Amino acid sequence: MASLRIREAKEGDCADILRLVRELAEYEKLSDQVTISEEALRADGFGENPFYHCLVAEILPAPGELQGPRVVGYGLYYFIYSTWKGRSIYLEDIYVTPEYRGQGIGSKIIKRVAEVALDKGCSQFRLAVLDWNKRAMDLYKALGAQDLTEAEGWHSFRFEGEAMREMAGR
Repeated sequence: MASLRIREAKEGDCADILRLVRELAEYEKLSDQVTISEEALRADGFGENPFYHCLVAEILPAPGELQGPRVVGYGLYYFIYSTWKGRSIYLEDIYVTPEYRGQGIGSKIIKRVAEVALDKGCSQFRLAVLDWNKRAMDLYKALGAQDLTEAEGWHSFRFEGEAMREMAGR
């Protein structure tokens, strides 16, 4: 493999990020749920008060290669707050294209997010994974993550669309 660089995403990476978001959704068999646009990613991640932060994994060309750098993975995260623990970070997505899996790229992205968390004074680093994705669960556990569903019985819930409108009286 040519050399790898994990770096903060730039506005110009939004097309690649969206491509990878769609690949991840397809892998998770949830493609129909992707409604985000490149413009929304740009507006939400690169303004004065970004809603998210993103790291990209980029393969750099070998000397003499004509092709430029290729974005082959990403980790999209944001900051949350725990009333019990204080500052926390949440990794919403981590994805590496199939041809580059098994080379430690995902682990490098996760480790970089952990560095960001520590640099920002976070006490926790959280993420979620679908129950059938054993490979990802095994990786997270190998890196030291605790499965809160197993350990504490936590279940994750989501309100969206009509449920939110109904609760808000709209």
